Amino acid sequence: MKQSEYTPGTPCWVDLATSDMEGAKEFYGGLFDWTAETSDVPEAGGYTQFLLDGTPAAGLMALMSPEQPVAWSSYVSVTDADATAAKVNAAGGKVIMPPMDVTDVGRMAYFFDPTGAALGVWQPRAFAGAGVVNEPGALCWTELATRDAAAAKKFYTSVFGWGVKTNPMGEGQEYTEWLVGDQTVGGMIEMDDEHFGADMPPHWGVYFAVADCAASVAKVGVLGGSVTVPPTEIPVGTFAVCRDPQGGFFSLIQLAETMPESAGSAA
Repeated sequence: MKQSEYTPGTPCWVDLATSDMEGAKEFYGGLFDWTAETSDVPEAGGYTQFLLDGTPAAGLMALMSPEQPVAWSSYVSVTDADATAAKVNAAGGKVIMPPMDVTDVGRMAYFFDPTGAALGVWQPRAFAGAGVVNEPGALCWTELATRDAAAAKKFYTSVFGWGVKTNPMGEGQEYTEWLVGDQTVGGMIEMDDEHFGADMPPHWGVYFAVADCAASVAKVGVLGGSVTVPPTEIPVGTFAVCRDPQGGFFSLIQLAETMPESAGSAA
């Protein structure tokens, strides 16, 4: 669906930092039917938007250093990036990119939470965030995977004022929904070595909606990517975890026709 604004505290944008801009354009263009539009503003440094039917769906940029991993990043909409950065520091996080203006489109900051996961904040001006969400080829969910859910709950409720709703999900695990008011805006799962491996760092994962998870997973392979979690049924649909040819992880989800009221959304 089209989206023109975001309630503060809602994930509003995702972008990919990659080692191969042209390779990423080819892969994601083939997978999601995205087209790429690169900014001609010198200060933007070649930042590119992926468009779904002409509407901004996600972003793309080159790695800033060879040591930086290829990864998707998520951004939460806020009214004041500077005030949010101050809350991050006060709550035990670490601001790694202080608030800065991004031409005339907005103001951003980037931080690590106390558990080691990185997240950005976006104070919108001319650009609110993704113009399309919750449909095939668009962002539909963001999820924190962390090894200390209790610390994450304390941190994010302090920084964003998020509410939390935690329910059992089987095998001794729990799943937490992040709430803005009574609206679910994202999720959290506590990592363990059995399901995530001992070396996987805490992170915010991104989910893109697809019409057919199995068909999209097959396309990932054809395009040179790989699948780390094959299509798996969950209460809200069927998901898979994939990796692009440059090493960036992302998830696909085929949403069930009838979504539970608490399934949440990106908007």
